[in-house]
Amino acid sequence: MKVILTQEVSGLGTPGDVVDVKDGYGRNYLLPQGFGIRWSKGAEKEVTNIKRARGAREIRDLGHANEVKTQLQSLKVSLQVRAGDGGRLFGSVTPAEIVDAVKAAGGPSLDRRRLELPGHIKSTGSYPVKVKLHPEVTATFDVNVNRSK
Repeated sequence: MKVILTQEVSGLGTPGDVVDVKDGYGRNYLLPQGFGIRWSKGAEKEVTNIKRARGAREIRDLGHANEVKTQLQSLKVSLQVRAGDGGRLFGSVTPAEIVDAVKAAGGPSLDRRRLELPGHIKSTGSYPVKVKLHPEVTATFDVNVNRSK
């Protein structure tokens, strides 16, 4: 089955790529999750639109990725969350919350799917977060999780 990817799928490709996958994988996972659309001649024309949208929000090149990396490493990212007396959170910190905190701290807009958390963040403290900006560039910055008052 030929599928046009609409989102990045690790190990398979990036948005706009036309890939051949097994029928069950495409029909049962990629299409229902919205990660891809069936390939057709009409859908092939959508590939240019997908790639243009991706280019607008992607890191342009290796130099730009290094600029964003230095910008991220100089940021002081802090996140205020609800927590109990012992510092244990009510729930956990999600990648989307970290992306919002980076944006609020004056950092660049990031894709939440490119964040690599050190596990589930369920207590207050400082945690290292990795962001894969480019195939050759990975930035690491600390997120301070504090109890809100």
